[in-house]
Parts: sequence; C-alpha cells; structure tokens
Amino acid sequence: MMIDIESLVTSYQPPAEAIAVVRTTRITLLVGISGAGKDTIKTQLLQNDDYMDIVSHTTRQPRSNNGIEEVDGVDYSFIDMAAAEKMLLDSEFIEAKYVHGTIYGTSTAAVKKACDAKKIAITDVDIQGVDEYKDLSNDVTALFILPPDYSTWRGRLIARYATDAAFFDEWPKRRASAIKELTYALEVPYYHFIINDDLDRAVRVVDEIAHRGDAFNRHDDEARLAARDLLDAITIAD
Repeated sequence: MMIDIESLVTSYQPPAEAIAVVRTTRITLLVGISGAGKDTIKTQLLQNDDYMDIVSHTTRQPRSNNGIEEVDGVDYSFIDMAAAEKMLLDSEFIEAKYVHGTIYGTSTAAVKKACDAKKIAITDVDIQGVDEYKDLSNDVTALFILPPDYSTWRGRLIARYATDAAFFDEWPKRRASAIKELTYALEVPYYHFIINDDLDRAVRVVDEIAHRGDAFNRHDDEARLAARDLLDAITIAD
C-alpha cells in the first residue's frame, strides 16, 4: 500500500515516551532571524561540557556551507525517505516536519541521550519547532537571538552573498521572514530575547538563562523592548 508521507508527517503525534523524555530533560531552544548569530552562540555553548547538541534527522542531502561539507551525525543525521517513514510509523520522533519534499525531525533517542548524560540539550529551531516543544512541556526554555540593530543585521546578511544582486534577490524573502518571526515571538509570553551585540556577553547570558530555568526578570523586559524596536525598523525599511 502506498503511504502518503506528507500526511504521515502532518498527522504525527509523539508517543507518551517522547513526551516523558521532553519533560524530564533540560532543553534550551535557540531561535533567531537569519543573521542573528544563533548558530555561533550554539557552537560556543557546546564547548562547555554542560551541553549536548540535539542532532536532528533529515532526508535531504548534505550541503556545503562556505566550502565546508556538512558532517553526518554532527550537522544532521542524514537518512533516506524509507528510513524516515519507518521512524514515523514506529513513533520514534518527538516532532517532525515536511518542508518542500524534505522531512526534518528530532528523535526521542537524541534528546534522551542528553537526559541520560545529565546535560542541557540544546538546538536551534524555528518558531514552529518551539511551539511543538512547548505543547509538550512548559519547562522548555526558548531564547530568541537578536542582532543589535537593523543596520548591523542588514550588513551581516549582505556579507553572506557574493554579489549585491544576489542579496537583493533574496532580501524581500529574508525581510518578510524576519517580520513574521519577530511578530509572532512578541505575541507569545515564553521567549527570552537576547541581544547579540557582543558574542561573549550573549553566550554568557544564554548560559545563565539555560542554567537558571525558565524564570524572567527585568533584563528580559528590556530585551523585549529592543525586539519591538528592531521589528519596527525592519517593517519600515525598503
């Protein structure tokens, strides 16, 4: 019988075991608009033995990023569609997505590995991924990484492209995504906003929040105001 893999992903519900693992593991999720620096912050934190990376599964092929090839088991666990289908049918995922013909998913085993080692499980996700984790446990800590201001953010994005023409081709999509992500993050109560104006400071603040648990303070209020200012600047930009 032919299985509709997209419907299988869309209707996927994590089993009780997966929910229990999420609820008993210290989990820190990093979110941020493209160019905010969440990948760099995660890399810095993983040098600390308190953390363990949650390596997601994907059915896409490895890519080259700035001439560096992605590594299986480090960047992603690369699997074929048949393996992904089996994992879905066997309820091995905490969450799974179907994006333009590709499956992405976090396995229960990947998070349980961090739990058993008494580590803080950390990964970078999108806002949809945060919602899925929060539906399973309110104790999951979500941090939204911000560039220091609009001009710095735009400059970081331009630096990623070989030509100005390539940047301007992508700019409308990048800008629209940033507006959508920031708007949504500001509408829900559970994001800690982190201003990445100094990498060492940003890493230290993320580390402090990850260790203290999901408790908010005055600095969170100040960063939330900065997020609103950034959203306003991106919204009125050309």
